[in-house]
Amino acid sequence: MQSIPTQADIETAHERIQSFIHRTPVLTSASIDEIAGCTIFFKCENFQKVGAFKMRGAANAVFSMDSTARVKGFATHSSGNHGQAVARAAKLADAPAYIVMPNNSNQVKLDAVAGYGAEVVLCEPNDASRQNTCNEIVERTGVHFIHPFDDYQIIAGQATASKELVDEIPELDSITCPIGGGGLAAGTCLSAKYFSTKTRVIGTEPEAVNDAYLSFQKGEIDPGNPQPTLADGLRTTVGKKTFEIIKENLDRILTVSEEEMIDAMQLVWERMKILIEPSSAVPLAAILKNKPQFENQRVGIIITGGNVDIKNLPV
Repeated sequence: MQSIPTQADIETAHERIQSFIHRTPVLTSASIDEIAGCTIFFKCENFQKVGAFKMRGAANAVFSMDSTARVKGFATHSSGNHGQAVARAAKLADAPAYIVMPNNSNQVKLDAVAGYGAEVVLCEPNDASRQNTCNEIVERTGVHFIHPFDDYQIIAGQATASKELVDEIPELDSITCPIGGGGLAAGTCLSAKYFSTKTRVIGTEPEAVNDAYLSFQKGEIDPGNPQPTLADGLRTTVGKKTFEIIKENLDRILTVSEEEMIDAMQLVWERMKILIEPSSAVPLAAILKNKPQFENQRVGIIITGGNVDIKNLPV
C-alpha cells in the first residue's frame, strides 16, 4: 500500500485478519465513570492475541503479501508488543522472523517473542541502533522489513480496533488513545473519519516522551528530549507517515505525568479487575486530569495492551 489507507483499505484489512485476531470486548465501569464524570467505553486490546492491539497491524502486513513473498520471512525492531505480533504472524505464515529488541526491554516481552519461535537480536536502546541492526539482518537474510508503525498496512490494521469500537458503540463524542510511533493514533483518526464522522480523536502521551505533543503544536516532527518512562510502548518518536495523518485529523494531544499514569493503571486494576500495562493507562489518566473537557461525554478508550512484568510492578 503506497498511500494513506482509504475506507475500503481498512474494511479489506479487517476482513483479511479476522481469522488471526480476537474481536475484543468493550467493557465499562460505573465506578470509573463516576470518578471521571463521563461514560467510558474501554476497547480491551489487552485481551487481543499476543496481549496487544499490535497483532492487528502485523497480521495485515504479513498476510497482505502473497504466499511466495511470505516464505522469505520478516524482520522488525520493537520494544515488545509489535515484536510479539510479527513473531506470531510469521509463525502462522510458516515463515522465519527476526526481532530486534532494545537490551532494556521488558523481560516478559522478550520471553514472549522468543516463545513464538522468532530469533531475538538485542540492540542498544535508541532508534539508530534499532534501525541499523535491523538493516543488517535484512541485508544478510533477504527477509522483509515490517516497520513497527510507519507503514500504511500497519496503520490500516491498527485502524480495525477503533472500527470495531464505533461499530459496537455508535455516537461516541471522542476516542482517546496513546501515541508512541503513531500507528494506532493514525488508524484511529482514519476510522473516525470514515466510520464515525462526529467522533473526535484525542491523542495522549506521557510528559516524559512528549514528542507527538511538541510535533503537533509545531506542525512538524520534533523529537523533543525524551526522558525515562514506564510506558515502554510509547518511547518511540512519531513517524513521518503517521504524523501526516495525525496532523490533519487529530483533535488534540494531552500529556500526563508518570504518577498520573500509575494511578490510572491501578484504578483499572482495582475497579475493573483486568491487567493493563502502563502505556494503556495514559488515556484514562488524561481524562482524569482534564475532567471538564470530557464532562458528560461518551468516550472510547483503546486499552492497548496487558503485557506487564508482574515481578516488577510499578506500585
